[in-house]
Amino acid sequence: MPLSFARIPVRRWTYDARRTGPSARSGHTACMPHYRSYDGTELPYRVLGPEEPETGLPPLVCLAGGPARDADYLGGLGGLDAARQLIVPDSRGTGSAPAAEDPAAYAFPRLAEDLEALRAHLGLERFALLAHSAAAATAQAYAAGHPDRLSRLVLVCPGSRLQGELPDDARQIFESRAHEEWWPDASVAVQRLSETGDMDEVRDLLLRAAPLAYGSWDEPQRAHAATEGGQLNPVPRAGFWQSVDDRTREALLTALRDVTCPVLVITGDRDALSGMRAGELVAASFPDARLRPLHLAGHYPWIDDPDRFRTLVETFLHTGEAPLP
Repeated sequence: MPLSFARIPVRRWTYDARRTGPSARSGHTACMPHYRSYDGTELPYRVLGPEEPETGLPPLVCLAGGPARDADYLGGLGGLDAARQLIVPDSRGTGSAPAAEDPAAYAFPRLAEDLEALRAHLGLERFALLAHSAAAATAQAYAAGHPDRLSRLVLVCPGSRLQGELPDDARQIFESRAHEEWWPDASVAVQRLSETGDMDEVRDLLLRAAPLAYGSWDEPQRAHAATEGGQLNPVPRAGFWQSVDDRTREALLTALRDVTCPVLVITGDRDALSGMRAGELVAASFPDARLRPLHLAGHYPWIDDPDRFRTLVETFLHTGEAPLP
């Protein structure tokens, strides 16, 4: 059944969806639209895609993962911005958003309340939401607290810490690629990452370990991975799970059983960060979810296979169904 959506206010920030990294956003803070959240904080967001979509397609709100990675890495999500608007907020302490005065505001249940403030600001009765990686926890908290506000929910390569399980298949995926040229150096970098706290070294090690996050290690993947070091925000990252105890987690999981909107969970069979089992656990948390693994895709499927990713997501947004790829 067709849904009616309010049109997004035209207060746009000119942004090249194909650019990523700090240079893509420097000097533009004042030009970005802002919304006022529950505590009065003004938080920025960007509007990608056509100003007046000829197709009349409703907007898609997109949350970046990390946790607390600058949202620039999402780019145009494999061309999803070609026909519809993407609304991409900067979460607290990332991108152009101010740091939180209260560190508890970095916790994902509180970030979900920022999202509700954004929805009200945009004038959307219901909306479609896409979240990548760690942001899937924020999206699930939002769905649990505001189930009537979502028309569609897309979770891309989620983790399953909210579900209380940390499967080990990501390690198995990584080990299965030991024959690839990049693997020995990436393996050393992964080990060293667990031992260092120096941020300069962390940035270097992340780049060396980056191939494990992609389905292949070609020019698009290399260019995307090169931006990560400048998009890290350690303080909000550390606060993402703050004050989220088992009681809170279990209450959220119970509430997910009442979420009635269609849910699509996308995984990649070469995702050595989240793995695939986590997506299965997340999908099982919803009454109306479909799980779609993408072959030869990693943690960033819109980089590895943009056409297949875009087609899958668009079909789901249009119909609520997701044909097997």
